[in-house]
Amino acid sequence: MTKKIAFQGELGAYSHEACAQNYPDMKPLPCRTFEDVINAVNSKDAEFAMLPVENSTYGRVADSHRLLPSSDLHIVGEAFTRVRISLMAMPGAELSDIKKVRAHTVLLPQAAAFLNKHNIHPESAVDSAGAAAELAESGDMTSGVLASEFAAQIYGLNVLAKNIEDHGHNTTRFLVMSRDCDLSERGNTGMLTSFIFRVRNLPAALYKAMGGFATNGVNMTKLESYMVDGHFTATQFYADIEGHPEDENVKRALDELSYFTSEITILGTYPRAPERAGTTD
Repeated sequence: MTKKIAFQGELGAYSHEACAQNYPDMKPLPCRTFEDVINAVNSKDAEFAMLPVENSTYGRVADSHRLLPSSDLHIVGEAFTRVRISLMAMPGAELSDIKKVRAHTVLLPQAAAFLNKHNIHPESAVDSAGAAAELAESGDMTSGVLASEFAAQIYGLNVLAKNIEDHGHNTTRFLVMSRDCDLSERGNTGMLTSFIFRVRNLPAALYKAMGGFATNGVNMTKLESYMVDGHFTATQFYADIEGHPEDENVKRALDELSYFTSEITILGTYPRAPERAGTTD
């Protein structure tokens, strides 16, 4: 039986593209919400979840990030996908025919210069890939959609212009999550460990908790705070560090962290993506 990988959105979404690029042998399972993605894996309807957690332009993807601590899943990998925006339309339509385009609210500002140049009116859609599906069904020759070229292929639309984003660096980082973890895995480009922790109610507790990583030479690549139980005093944090919990320096750093925290939960240890290591374009 072909294994499935769940993602949020319609077929042709950037999350679907990340699935196809990194797990081409798995069957994509589109889900309506991020909660549905996690539930699909927990209920064994899918083997993996592909969750976007941060974007180089817009920062943290809050809707999925907030679910990580309570997901009951383990991070087993990361993936990076460039957000390349294409203008697509019905077969036979020309660029001069297009009067309006639809796309997710996040995409529209990223192609503002192109749309202004061609006097095309932007309209918000709940989902860019869903807008592509609706356009293909409607047959409207004067409307277009901003989405990935991948979506155009799926819905039989013609790409009138490629890479029309204003800035060429927009990239989304995804976490691949599973019911099981494998601490024996070691990546050729190094390992990352992600965990959440709560600091004790002590003066300078966070500062002291972080000190162990510096003194043991452990590089922390991300530190995010969470609001806990509706309180504005942030006491829970999410962190990514380079290394494996079995590495001596990481082990010492985590031991020091435990002195100043009331709770530490490792979410996953997984290979660094080649893109992060600078081994691919």
